[in-house]
Parts: sequence; structure tokens; C-alpha cells
Amino acid sequence: MDMTVWNPFREMENMLERYNQATRRGISTLGLDTDIGFTEWAPTVDIEENDDNFMIKADLPGVTKDDIDIRLENGVLSISGEKRVEKETGKGTKHHRTERFHGSFSRRFTLPSEIDADHVNADYKDGVLSLTVPKIEEEKRKAIEIKVH
Repeated sequence: MDMTVWNPFREMENMLERYNQATRRGISTLGLDTDIGFTEWAPTVDIEENDDNFMIKADLPGVTKDDIDIRLENGVLSISGEKRVEKETGKGTKHHRTERFHGSFSRRFTLPSEIDADHVNADYKDGVLSLTVPKIEEEKRKAIEIKVH
């Protein structure tokens, strides 16, 4: 018989994660047939860094390129847009469960000061938005000497 050490904090983390998932789905998880359940959602994002740049990947399944807005202002990268509701085609169609998110979304990230904002690259393929934010080359960054009088 294997012994497992009980960790109450792990159970609390699991409970909080289930709560967060349920509240992100909105009222639609309660089985109500109203538009109240179509709440804002936040796409999941991965951020990586290497010597040359930052890579940001956001999962945006079902969102068209035209419904995505990306802005970089004052060191803050904003990704926003809308995932539109699919129109019902069949008469008498009943929804038994709606778990896929739709509606407006927005994510904001403060970037370090060593980025090259003029050369940010965005690519969108298979529902994944990939942003490459290059860092300023080392020789372009220079210290400014303070003169003492």
C-alpha cells in the first residue's frame, strides 16, 4: 500500500482553480438559456525570454485576425478583441452545455524598458497569436555619465 502525504494547501489550490474556472464561464454553467452567461474572458498566455527577445503566445481559438487588436503604448502591451458567438442554424436546436468562451477579451502586460518597440512582430496561425518583442541591442544601450560641479 502506497502512502501519500496529505497537503491541505494543494487541496486549497485545486479548489481555487475549480472556482476560477467556474466563474470565468459565467452563468451559462448554471444551465440558463440567456445571454447573461456570455461574459468577458481572458485568453491564456505564455511569455518566454531569450537573449534577443521576448516571445508572447496567446491562445485565441475561434477568433479571426480582424477581431484582434494589439497595441504597445508607454511600455504596456495590450491584446484585446472579441470572440463572436456562432449563429444557430437549425430550428429547434437546444443547447445542453455551453463551455466555450466568447465575448470581449483583454490582456495587458508591462514590458521591460529594454525592448525595441519599432520592430515588434505579430503572427496568427491555428488560433495562436505569437508576438516577438525584440530587445534593444547591447551597444544601443549606454550609460549616461553624471557630471558633478
